[in-house]
This record gives sequence, C-alpha cells and structure tokens, in this order.
Amino acid sequence: MDKTDVTNQQFADFVRATGYVTVAERQPRPEDFPGAPPENLVAGAVVFSPPHHEVSLDNQYQWWSYVRGANWRHPSGPKSDIRGREKFPVVDVAYQDAEAYAKWAGKRLPTEAEWEFAARGGLSGKRFVWGDEFRPEGKWMANTFQGHFPQEDTGADGHIGVTAVAGYPTNGYGLFDMAGNVWQWVSDWYRPDYYQQLASIGGVARNPQGPTSPYDPSEPTERKRVMRGGSFLCTDQYCSRYVVGTRGKGEVTTGTNHLGFRCVKDVGTTH
Repeated sequence: MDKTDVTNQQFADFVRATGYVTVAERQPRPEDFPGAPPENLVAGAVVFSPPHHEVSLDNQYQWWSYVRGANWRHPSGPKSDIRGREKFPVVDVAYQDAEAYAKWAGKRLPTEAEWEFAARGGLSGKRFVWGDEFRPEGKWMANTFQGHFPQEDTGADGHIGVTAVAGYPTNGYGLFDMAGNVWQWVSDWYRPDYYQQLASIGGVARNPQGPTSPYDPSEPTERKRVMRGGSFLCTDQYCSRYVVGTRGKGEVTTGTNHLGFRCVKDVGTTH
C-alpha cells in the first residue's frame, strides 16, 4: 500500500503523461442527467462552504456547495490553485479518476477490508489507528476539525482545511494519514448491510471483496462506493469517522474537496 495519499504532484505527472481529463473538468451531459436545467450542467465539484453562523447539523447542504470550476487543479473553485500545494493530497477526484490513476501507476484501489487491515497497523480492537486515546500525551495525531462545526475551525492542531501528506506520525505499518486530512476511495460498492451479511454466514470472512452492487437506502438510485479514514472535517460534534472501524460513502461521479485516494500494488509470489 502507498505510504501516503496520492499527491497533487503525482496526479499532475499522470495528467501530463496521459492527457487525462477528470470528471470535474468535463461538462455534464444532458443524457446523464435527464430533466436537469441546462444552467445546472456545468463542470465543477462539491466544496466545503462553511456558513458564517451557527446552523442545525441535520442538513449537510448548509455547508456543501456545488462550485462551478472546482476541480483538482482548483480545489475550492476557479480562484484557487495548487501552487505550493504539491505535497497536498489530490482532491475533487471522482471514483473513475482514482481508478484511472491507479491503472496508469500499475496499481489498484484497495478493498475496504484491505484498507482497514492496513489502517489498524497491527493493533487489534483499538479505537484509533494509533491506539485508544485521541490525543496521547496531548499530541495531535491526525488533521481533524477543532472549534464549532461547521462554521469555525480554530486550527488548534496547526491546520485549517487540507494539509500536506505525512505531517503526522505513521501507524504501525508505516502508513501516513490513515485517519483525518482527506477521505480515501476504496473499491467496495457501498451497502450498509454487507458486513452483517458476511457475519450471518458464519465463520471467518477471508479477504472479502465487497458486494456486487451498490445500495444506499437513503438514496436508492445513486451508485456509491465506500470511503474510509475521515477528513479534516471530522469532529465528535458531527462526524467522528476518524475512528478506525467507521466508513463513509460517496456517489461515484462526484468529487469533493475532502476526498482523495491511495493505491495498493499486488506483489507476485516468487519461488
């Protein structure tokens, strides 16, 4: 498994070599979004847009906006760019963008089971990838949200928003940022009941590859993949998914500015 999330520099190398255009840079096609007003069919991505006042936490659309011109080169919109952020994780990438990079690199995206095994770093039954305490001896271990969510991130951990990879200690397997900073795409389709299904079969599930199709009861028509690790927006006030066993979900064609990925490589057995 890659030690870090794929960075802007690495993704730029891929784009330079292949001419690849990400989903967020392509104008949506009317046939893919029947009934959508033409003015809504613009290239862009979903960006965290915190309100300036306290809001109820029961409606996430109060702090997320679809921003025209937001993409991996312009993470927060057309006026932003990635100069000086070469070591930051690439964001605003849809699932197929992550797949395309992985294939070019001779790698693939990890399954959810592989990701969690790697994230635990040899620790069993611990709450976080580094142990049971969120801040052992007062030390920040991941880039998360401090302050009052969603309107004020105080940056007490030294960062507001995304930061460069490898800024916090590794886990037991030498992997950086397996909690916080940005979510990571994994290859499993999202179904909330998949692991209950495995448990109901009995025995030990060995190297599960995920369900064969997606299903989210809250949005049955959307095709979603699992995301793992949490992000700079995670906080115990709202979403504490930096806890190692928790999971997220993402619609496969949507990029957001708190979601990236890392790859794994299959290593052949030599005799």
